[in-house]
Amino acid sequence: MPKLTLVPRTPRPPARPAPLLRDAVGAVLRAERSAQHRTLADVADAARVSLPHLSEVERGRKEPSSEVLAAICTALDLTLADLLRRTASHVAETTTAPAAPRTAPRVSLSLAA
Repeated sequence: MPKLTLVPRTPRPPARPAPLLRDAVGAVLRAERSAQHRTLADVADAARVSLPHLSEVERGRKEPSSEVLAAICTALDLTLADLLRRTASHVAETTTAPAAPRTAPRVSLSLAA
């Protein structure tokens, strides 16, 4: 009778989960503000939002309303479309492909003499 041998699968590194949208938006806003060499206080004042709120948005701690997001984008001279494009790129760069679905272990047959 053939001998069944289980061959273990090569382990795959776990896929990183996609970042939360608020984290990705915050990272893009912070990068843009930094690229413009502007302070939190300057952008918060221009956007008419509190400095702590802007800081929390940039750190991904708060999800801004569409009105607050529009105000921050205007203060940074950034269109909403540009923000969304950059956010999508950020998500794509920080996310690996999802892990392949689990399959049954491979079984090899060896014939005994």
